[in-house]
Amino acid sequence: MVSGLRIIMLLIVLLLSVSFFVSVFYIVNKERRENITREAVTTLNTLSESISSDIERYKEISRLVMMDDGLVTFLKATGTPVDAVFINDTRSSIMRVLNPTTMVDSVFGFRDDGIYIVSNRNRYSMDFSIINDPEWKQAIEDQKGGAVISVNADGGISRVVGRPLVSIGRTVYDVNTQQRIGMIIMNISSAFMDKKLISISDKKIAVIGTDGTLLSGNDSVPALLCGLDINISEDIVHREIKDGNTNLLLSIKQLPQMPIYIAVATPIENGFVMYGTIYVLLGLLLVFMFAIAVAGMYITRYITKPVSDLTRALDETTEKGTLKQIDIDIPENEISVLKDSYNGMVERVNNLFDKVLDNEKAIRRAEMRMLHEQIKPHFLYNSLETIGYLAMEAGAEDVHKALETLGSFYRNFLSKGEREITLKTELNIIKDYLALQKLRYGDILTDEYDIAEDTLNCRIPKLILQPIVENSIYHGIRLKGEMGLIRISSRFVDGLLHLSVYDTGIGMPQEQIDEILSKKQYNGDTDSAFADIYDTSDSFGLWGTIERVRGFCENDDVVSIRSEQGEFTEVEFVIKPRTR
Repeated sequence: MVSGLRIIMLLIVLLLSVSFFVSVFYIVNKERRENITREAVTTLNTLSESISSDIERYKEISRLVMMDDGLVTFLKATGTPVDAVFINDTRSSIMRVLNPTTMVDSVFGFRDDGIYIVSNRNRYSMDFSIINDPEWKQAIEDQKGGAVISVNADGGISRVVGRPLVSIGRTVYDVNTQQRIGMIIMNISSAFMDKKLISISDKKIAVIGTDGTLLSGNDSVPALLCGLDINISEDIVHREIKDGNTNLLLSIKQLPQMPIYIAVATPIENGFVMYGTIYVLLGLLLVFMFAIAVAGMYITRYITKPVSDLTRALDETTEKGTLKQIDIDIPENEISVLKDSYNGMVERVNNLFDKVLDNEKAIRRAEMRMLHEQIKPHFLYNSLETIGYLAMEAGAEDVHKALETLGSFYRNFLSKGEREITLKTELNIIKDYLALQKLRYGDILTDEYDIAEDTLNCRIPKLILQPIVENSIYHGIRLKGEMGLIRISSRFVDGLLHLSVYDTGIGMPQEQIDEILSKKQYNGDTDSAFADIYDTSDSFGLWGTIERVRGFCENDDVVSIRSEQGEFTEVEFVIKPRTR
């Protein structure tokens, strides 16, 4: 009987499976193509809107750049020679506009006398036959100050090493006379598109210039377009193509009024054609009805009734609140095997109750011990050392060096929770911090140390140099746009420790120095011309650092600031030394 029931159920399952597979295979293949097409349309429209929105935002930035006073002064000085000071002032003025952005690679300003300026010192390849082409210039000038989007300035400007550029060209006019005074090209790194494509990992997708330049995404997509006669436009075009043994749906859409398009290649599977969805579903319905009728008779006799008897017996055992074996007459089939298995389980469970209670007590004790475990500080250091070792094993010496420096930085930074540390430890923090910064700004940053040996063991408030050094980088050297120097000095004068940080940044006016040294704490007033210098959230900003030193020395006259705009800034602390 057991074998007969198994055979009947197996035949029913097999019949249902084959019928369902044949029908669904047809339906799924049909729906798959429609779904893939809809998904491709959604993906292209979403990416098109997102990328276009970003480019519109960069257009607004380029509009601010072309109205910048420093750039306008440079463009209007046609026929006038320029010197290094003039160029640096113009670059600094442009960089102040670009500071809030992250993906603007460079700004080129072209005067009508052929002299041009670039906002940074990266290496570029320039084709002046394109830049000086009257038709190329006329296409930008026809926009009357409006933006013209291109890739690598239509081949006129490109990075020697690095990503392709999305270029925004504008003609610049004198605000007063409305006469043309020059032209700007603002270049955006195509890396801004990468994050938008990361989440779409199940498709081959790429952003491509109409000249074939791959801006972002899968580098195999441009090859799929070779040899295809496709009229690319702002309307989405679909083509089914074959890539080796894989069938793909290739969908393409051009960004509105831009020489850039998005291509999505989605894998599809070939299906086969039957008589139609309605006939397949009707046949499937008839098969299901027959199968259900046959299965119903057997299920009622050999499954439903035995299960009902077994359930009733189990309910009686549950009501008594004990686990006992059941004794009922049921057919010799899978249900009887279930009864026997239950009886065997009851016997084993009753034998294991005592062991479970003992184990539960032991587990609870172990859990309490685990709750009292603390993560030790050296776990972070050991983790960094392990990662650094793995990086060294893989040949990534720069990564190993960076991790080693970061580990050293945090060892000194934490300083076992102490509020006061030695000058030697503070200098180690600065050296590690600058080593990490050089990984990012290595081409514009160098440091020197003039430290008297007898000052190294003096105890000072922790982290009073790092905020000053950070301020020198971000508000001094980086804005100047050229190689900068940070020099840290220490010496004893009349028994007092003189500790100074000197940088060759853009400097600051005297009114700014007076405001910083004022005892009135900055309270977030947006009318302050120097609000970006302050950071009182954690007392690690410039003002907060000065206040911490004043509290440490119990004296307000402990800091002086000397500066010359465009040349240097020096912050000096005068601290009464402590050895412990």
